[in-house]
Amino acid sequence: MTINEAERIIAVRSLGTLGSGPTEELAAIADLARELLKIPRAAVHIVDEDWLRIAVQAGIQVDECSRDKSICTRVVETGKILVIEDLKSDVQLCSLPYVAGTPGFRFYAGVPLELEPGLIVATFCVLDVVPRSFSDDERRLLQKFGKVANGLLRLQRSNSLMSLNERNLREAVQTDPLTLTYNRFALDGMVPERLYEALEQKKLFGALLIDLDRFKSINDTHGHAIGDAILQEAAHRFRCLTEESDIIVRIGGDEFAIFMPDIEDDADLAKRAGSLVDAFRAPIKLSSEKALPLTLSIGGALASQGEEPILDLLARADKALYEAKAGGRNRFVLDDTSELVKN
Repeated sequence: MTINEAERIIAVRSLGTLGSGPTEELAAIADLARELLKIPRAAVHIVDEDWLRIAVQAGIQVDECSRDKSICTRVVETGKILVIEDLKSDVQLCSLPYVAGTPGFRFYAGVPLELEPGLIVATFCVLDVVPRSFSDDERRLLQKFGKVANGLLRLQRSNSLMSLNERNLREAVQTDPLTLTYNRFALDGMVPERLYEALEQKKLFGALLIDLDRFKSINDTHGHAIGDAILQEAAHRFRCLTEESDIIVRIGGDEFAIFMPDIEDDADLAKRAGSLVDAFRAPIKLSSEKALPLTLSIGGALASQGEEPILDLLARADKALYEAKAGGRNRFVLDDTSELVKN
């Protein structure tokens, strides 16, 4: 099944915030499914850009998780009902945290929910802590619950769109919900537009590609909550050290990019990269933890003529970033078209 991921994320964001909790109707459908199917958990899961969001859950309560650890991602990607009678027998799923650990799920069945044909945003799923078979009648019943949940999500979307115009919606799909910077979808939209604008006006356009050094070990040692707090603090520092016209993008994970549409010259780009590296040489102090060391590796590149695609500019910055990391991290390198400035 071919999925336009950008359009799918637009559809997800069109549902509005889920932070206010489920509607009474959606909660009732999940609870009814749990009772009729005699199963300990029923839920509607929204598959967002990077995370699985819980719209409603009845019975066993679990926390949200990353998208790559979610069985529901399979349902969204295939657009088909999925039944796994024993999760322990699936070599790809048996090691998932909520299968191998608490609450120890063993059975899963889910159906896709779509706001429009092809725009699958969620699943209606049921889970059990013991293996079980799933009859044809139970499959049909699950699909009926899915249709009702589908209708409720479409109603929620209509209500949300009444307060959002198209421009706000496009802005929402290009925004990373954790750091409130732009996300990678901006690389297909506003960033190329600003690049071509700058080049047409004979201006220089700078790109800094940034890695948070050894972030994975911090995340693994201190947990995802601390990792998320560090990403938010990093984004805050970026905003404090950049110009209003600059575009901060979270490419994914711990990788960011800062695009600068009005750079004076190589020395200006080097100065701004250096100020970012210097700012992160001070440890990050979080209220619940001792100060954690966090440094940056940065690769930079400058577009100054022609119509260089944004991905080519990023490729040059990425090559410079590789050299910065290979040289010991906690430093920046500008690509060799800029006489290879190092710090």
